[in-house]
Amino acid sequence: MKSIKNILFLLITLLSVSCKDFLEVEPELSISDEETITNGSSAETAIRGIYRSLAANDYYGTTFQAIGYLSGDNIEWTGSQAIAGQFVNHDVRADNGSIAAVWTAVYSTINRSNHVIQKVSTLPLEPTFNQDKKNQLLGEAYFVRALAYFDLNRIWGGVPIYLEPTLSATGNRGKKRNTTQEVYAQVLADLTKAEELLPQTTNRLRATKKTAWALLSRYYLYQRNWALAESFASKIIDDQSYNLIKPYSSFYENNAVTTSESILELAYSATNTSSHRGNWQPPQNGGTRQWAPNTAFLALVNNPLIGGNRSAMVKSTSDGRWYGNIYYRSPATDPAYIIRIAEIHLIRSEARANLENLPGALEDLNKVRDRAGLVGYASNNKGDVLLAIESERRIEFAFEPHRWFDLVRTDRAATLFGFSNKNRYVLPIPANEIKIDPALEQNPGYN
Repeated sequence: MKSIKNILFLLITLLSVSCKDFLEVEPELSISDEETITNGSSAETAIRGIYRSLAANDYYGTTFQAIGYLSGDNIEWTGSQAIAGQFVNHDVRADNGSIAAVWTAVYSTINRSNHVIQKVSTLPLEPTFNQDKKNQLLGEAYFVRALAYFDLNRIWGGVPIYLEPTLSATGNRGKKRNTTQEVYAQVLADLTKAEELLPQTTNRLRATKKTAWALLSRYYLYQRNWALAESFASKIIDDQSYNLIKPYSSFYENNAVTTSESILELAYSATNTSSHRGNWQPPQNGGTRQWAPNTAFLALVNNPLIGGNRSAMVKSTSDGRWYGNIYYRSPATDPAYIIRIAEIHLIRSEARANLENLPGALEDLNKVRDRAGLVGYASNNKGDVLLAIESERRIEFAFEPHRWFDLVRTDRAATLFGFSNKNRYVLPIPANEIKIDPALEQNPGYN
């Protein structure tokens, strides 16, 4: 009996130690990059982690993109998730779970970038990790951080800027929000650094110097610096690596990936799927159809004189329910499109119109229209041309995160949606962030 008791005691002791060790093991995904970035190989792994973070379901995988198009005038909310309806109705509350998820996802991406920038810059060179490779990885981290702060600024206005990595959930508390101008200045600084470091190659899944030029063209469009928006757009358009492929659906149909349409897209796999598809596809196709193209948009996209062959982006079920069909793959491996060449043409078109170069503006506008199977647009009136560009962007990027941000940056949202409170141009800082960090101030007009 004594022997049995000793054996039981030993087993219990071993089990206790084993359980303690198991519980104290730091989860692999939470191990900081400070510990893991020690050489060129681990630096490359960390960069892949940045793109994985960028592609997360709460960032470009679904939720961030949904804010951009649900808040516009093309989509109706059809599901049971009331938080999605708040964007459609322009009545977003501070306790909305989607904005909290996006805030966390974007700052997580920034923190990963900060770790890479800090650690990779101090790594010694190796035979397989030369200066060019080191510069490339650093440039990618600067690019992703620039994109992340650009997106934060578009949603919330000024946000806190963090340029150092943190190792804990409370590491960034106590910092007040920077101004919108300061955040945009940081975006420009990061893009300038990325442009300097990145190679001038073509890679549709990772940032290069060309990708930085494309985002710089978008940046300067938002800043209304028409000359530089045109200049950086021209660098991309003049590069034969990027083309408007015909018809419109060619860049996504038949499981297409990394076509010459894409400047930057994010890839998914059977083991790393996107939740985007499920929100668009109807139950007959295994989705939930949480949102769908609204009546007004359907009238536009199905009009052969307006939508042209872009009508392929919508389909109807046997019982007459319309749904968006850019995201359709099963398993859900549909790419997330961050920058397409169509956007760059329309950026240059808008910039040229504002520079009083209407023939040049129409040239780019009509290239996008031609790809859609439409006749060219003609006008000698600047205002009409700008509205035509806006309308083209509405159809072209209906299911991508552009429409709402386009209407805000041109100050057209209040007119189109009939509200005078322009505080609604930005969303509320998530209530849980305000609660845990009193240094954060809420946007005006929100509780």
